[in-house]
Amino acid sequence: MAAAGVSSDMFDEIVMAEERFRGEGYQEGYTEGSHLGAVEGRRYGSLHGAKIGSEIGCYLGFALTWQCLLQKCRDEKNSQKIRALDSLIGMIQKFPYEDPMYDKLQEDLEKIRGKFKQVCSMLNIQSDFRIGTERPSLTF
Repeated sequence: MAAAGVSSDMFDEIVMAEERFRGEGYQEGYTEGSHLGAVEGRRYGSLHGAKIGSEIGCYLGFALTWQCLLQKCRDEKNSQKIRALDSLIGMIQKFPYEDPMYDKLQEDLEKIRGKFKQVCSMLNIQSDFRIGTERPSLTF
């Protein structure tokens, strides 16, 4: 009877090996997938965050430069432009750079883009900064 018990245990191990290996494979795949997902997510987040930061930085540099240029001659037309530039600068300064979980990030970014386009329109400047047809544009 001892031989029959050993052979049934051996058969049980063979039958249950598939289930055991499936569980081990699942666990290994889950662990590796979680790690690779975190690495890929971090890389994507850094790239996307850098693009947004570059765009916002461009807007701020543009607004500060025009603000300085328009300060020299104050008339009614320029005061409207300066107010629009001040509004754009204020929106950019309030933008939550440090909070990636900010739920209105895209909404605020769209408002800044809209204000930038408005300022460009007031200044009679193309908002996409195309420099000739042979070079790619700097659109965001």
